[in-house]
Amino acid sequence: MPKTARRLSLQALCLLMMAALPSGPASAQDSGLRALTTSDDTRGWEAVGRIDLGGRGFCTGALIAPDQVLTAAHCLYDKTTGKRFEAAEMEFLAGWRQGRAAAYRKVRRAVAHPDYIYQSGADLDRVGHDLALLELEQPIRLPSIQPFATDLQPRRGDEVGVVSYALDRAEAPSLQEFCKVLDRQGEVLVLGCEVDFGASGAPIFSIRDGVARIVSVVSAKAEVEGRPVALGTALAGPLTQLRAVMAGAVLPVSGQVFRRGAGEGAVSGGAKFVRP
Repeated sequence: MPKTARRLSLQALCLLMMAALPSGPASAQDSGLRALTTSDDTRGWEAVGRIDLGGRGFCTGALIAPDQVLTAAHCLYDKTTGKRFEAAEMEFLAGWRQGRAAAYRKVRRAVAHPDYIYQSGADLDRVGHDLALLELEQPIRLPSIQPFATDLQPRRGDEVGVVSYALDRAEAPSLQEFCKVLDRQGEVLVLGCEVDFGASGAPIFSIRDGVARIVSVVSAKAEVEGRPVALGTALAGPLTQLRAVMAGAVLPVSGQVFRRGAGEGAVSGGAKFVRP
């Protein structure tokens, strides 16, 4: 890895993994973000939604199948108590905008990546496994809400975009259309995107031939030499493993047999993390 890229990803990272606490209506916009406040703005993005967490916070997620929502594994945990939310406490609000959703669905089951271990701190290893799937009680089968396909992880220098909710913009999603992949370490991507509390689990998209495909999920926000960045979990290997767990496959984890369990994910080099 070039020395400049290594300095970017390891030596100057101060980061925060972020599930948002409850908040009032959106009141501010972050630089580089475009609020999607009208039906025309949100057309094509309706499969992105807010995940409400028992009235104690929210994250962002996106449909990748009619009954499956992709998000971050640390969203499954109450950041105050460290305990797992019950699936019955979670609700997916597809296309949530100004007090209404295009579809409301309760969650039947929530599964985290088997190598994810929730802790109060964070490091790159945990970010690299910070993925979860929510199985909805009823699939969403509406013509206006089409699940997103996933794609191979982008390379350094590629442009990506993020659609997310956050603490001061909880009532409508915002789109950051152009941010670059600054670096990659294993299953962790360092992205030139600006994210905030609530953006955890937000889909990171590449757009090819006019089609948006999910290539990563927001795990944390960070700063590199005073510049805001986001850390994303690459999908290629981790999502395959997660889908196998959701389907009931038996996977070896740390020398043990794992079936339908849950877990959470370290930048090395002494970097300090903060959860979105």
